[in-house]
Amino acid sequence: MYKQKLCMALSTQFGLPSDELIVLLKKTGFDGFAIDTSDRKTDAAHLVEIGKRENMIIQSLHAPFNKSDDMWFEGELGDVALKELLENTELCAKLEIPVMVSHTFIGFDNDNIPTQLGIERYGALAKRAGELGVTLALENTEGEEYFDALMNAFRSEKSVGFCWDTGHELCYNRGRNLMADYGDRLVATHLNDNLGVRDFDGKITYIDDLHLLPFDGISDWNVIAERLAASPFDGPLTFELNTVSKPGRHKNDKYAAMPVEGYIAEAYARACRVAALYIKAKEAIK
Repeated sequence: MYKQKLCMALSTQFGLPSDELIVLLKKTGFDGFAIDTSDRKTDAAHLVEIGKRENMIIQSLHAPFNKSDDMWFEGELGDVALKELLENTELCAKLEIPVMVSHTFIGFDNDNIPTQLGIERYGALAKRAGELGVTLALENTEGEEYFDALMNAFRSEKSVGFCWDTGHELCYNRGRNLMADYGDRLVATHLNDNLGVRDFDGKITYIDDLHLLPFDGISDWNVIAERLAASPFDGPLTFELNTVSKPGRHKNDKYAAMPVEGYIAEAYARACRVAALYIKAKEAIK
C-alpha cells in the first residue's frame, strides 16, 4: 500500500499450504508475512526461500509458546523451554529474520507472581538475541504480570521490544492501554479485532481470543491508529487473523465459509483501511 507496508501472519487455518498462501498474499497486495513455528513442524527455511523469491518481507518468527509458563519455575521443564527459545533465536539469525516474537506466559490457573528464575531465563534469551542481532519481541497475552515483569526488567535492553496484539489487549488485558506503557519500545504488531471479555463477572479464558478482521469487533481503530502514530515505530503493520472459531463461539464461522481468495482479499481491504487511518494520524502529528 502507498506509504505503508502490510504483512500477514501465516496460518494453517486459511486452508492453503503456506507456500501457496505466500504467493496468494503477494498477489493480493500484501508486502510480507510472519512465520509461526508453534507447531514445531514448520520449515521456516523453505518459507523464507519462497518469500525471497516473491520479493516479500519476512517480518518475524513466532516462537513456540506452549512452554512459556515453564520458564518461570524450577526444574528441567524450564530448562527445556529456554533451550527451545534459544534454538528459535539461532534460527532467526541464520535465516536473517530480524524479530522473534515470544509469549511470556500461558494459562490462567496461576498465582501471577513472577519469579527471579524466570527473569533470569528470559535474560539469557535476551542476551543471546542481542549477540545474534535479533530483536526479542515480547507479546502481551494472558498473565500480564509476567509480561510487565520482563518489560520492566529489560527496559534498557536494546534487544528486547514490544509486540502489540490489539485483540489480546481487549480480552487478556481487559482493555488496558499497553501502548501508554510500552509504545516507545514497539517493534512488531499483531493487529486484529475482538469482542473483549465475554463473562459478565470478568473471568478470562482462551475462548475470548478471537482474532477477528479489523472492524468486526469492538476495537476503536481510530484510537489504535493514533496510538501507533504516537510511537516511534516505523515498521510494517502485521495482521494476525483467524478463520476458525473458538469452541462455542462461532464468531469466525463466516470467514471459514468464504473462499480463501475472498477472505484474503477482504483481509487486505481491512488492512488498507487501518493503514489509511494510521497514515492520517501520523500526518496530523507533523
